[in-house]
Amino acid sequence: MINKTTIKTSLSLKLFIIGFLIAILMIPTGMIAVLVNEREDRQEKAFREVSEKWGLEQSITGPVLTVPYKKVFESTIGNEKKVDEVLRYAHFLPKKLNVDGVINPEIRKRGIYEVVVYKTELEISGEFMAPDFLKWDIASEDIMHDKAFVSLGIPDMRGVKENIDLKWNDKKYAFKPGVETNDIFSSGVNSKVAIDKDDKAKKYNFSLKLVLNGSRDLHFTPIGKETNVKLASVWPDPSFQGAFLPNTHEITDQGFTANWKVLELNRNFPQSFLGALSGEPNAPMPQERFDKYAPTAMQYNNFSASDFGVRLLVVADEYQKTVRALKYSIMLLSLTFMILFFFEALNKKRVHPLQYILIGLSLSLFYVLLLSIAEHLGFDCAYFISVFSIVGLITFYSKSVFRVWKPAIIESLILIFIYGFIYIILQLEDYSLLVGAIGLFVILSIVMYVSRKIDWYNVNSAKDDKEIN
Repeated sequence: MINKTTIKTSLSLKLFIIGFLIAILMIPTGMIAVLVNEREDRQEKAFREVSEKWGLEQSITGPVLTVPYKKVFESTIGNEKKVDEVLRYAHFLPKKLNVDGVINPEIRKRGIYEVVVYKTELEISGEFMAPDFLKWDIASEDIMHDKAFVSLGIPDMRGVKENIDLKWNDKKYAFKPGVETNDIFSSGVNSKVAIDKDDKAKKYNFSLKLVLNGSRDLHFTPIGKETNVKLASVWPDPSFQGAFLPNTHEITDQGFTANWKVLELNRNFPQSFLGALSGEPNAPMPQERFDKYAPTAMQYNNFSASDFGVRLLVVADEYQKTVRALKYSIMLLSLTFMILFFFEALNKKRVHPLQYILIGLSLSLFYVLLLSIAEHLGFDCAYFISVFSIVGLITFYSKSVFRVWKPAIIESLILIFIYGFIYIILQLEDYSLLVGAIGLFVILSIVMYVSRKIDWYNVNSAKDDKEIN
């Protein structure tokens, strides 16, 4: 005769098996997470393929006024004195820099993937002060005012859609492709400008219009002593990025506006500096002279550390939401198996571990269905289709296991509640953790309340004793 101790042990063993099955079934869930990452990588590759033809992320630096000057080095080799003359550059940043821009976003498709690109129209204006070389002890006859030029840094020149003209005081100049020196940036446009070498107090007003294609990100470098940037777009989901947040902004369903104001004191580079000393072949310079000229562009060429701007964000797309849903997979498995165990214990109907595994695999299949359908129909539609399919499958299978409809229908209603709860959490941004924690607390409280009076040591003893006798 089998005694009650054997029955107690069997219940404990069954709980251990259920816990072990949950741990095993987390393996396919992990494989699904890898699949999501793979599909996300393919989406990023599609983004790169489109943006490389349309225009990559853009970061505008400039304009910068550059004035070349001559530098003479003397050296003695044996009894012979040698004189080397090299060309150097002094860079001057604007006193005022104003940018007023409109971003027009577009959705481009690459296979099943959507890529956010934009076309922006920027009005750039400001003011330069006359170049001041006094602090560097450079002789006026070595300064080449007639070769001064203005540069504008544009990382992806393929995005330039119209010719760029520079209005410099009362004169107009056309920008040429390329940069004269890569002290500050390696890609962009430049234009010769007129500098009055005799008027040290003169100001130079400038303005230009830049029509530019780009993808996702648009950034600016605050090179002005005072930099003001104003952006507007119909895109409803901006993400403000970089070293500075907007001073003011407004976001609605119809788009956003944002305004930045950055001062010289907010960044880590000065208003004027000399070109880099490196890269000059055989340029002899004593250490003390090198130290004198050491504060150069070499120290300030990492302007990107002060960049700021906006990203046209695709909020919680199907991959992000699927990953978030996967985080609740262990809760879904645990609660479903707990429901099955309660039915098994209270209805005196044994459920084989293989049947637990099949139901667990159905729950894992939910995420594969969700991901694959979401790529074509969107996350919300895919979620409801997947829930309907999996809940229906588990309901009919549970009916065949228990031989009656009641436990199967109760289980299906509980699954619908759980999936609905997860869906609500996925729609939340700031309060998802709070709502999730409260929801889990309520679910656990309900489970504890329902099972509070169950004598687990004797739950099946009467029936088993009867079968044994």
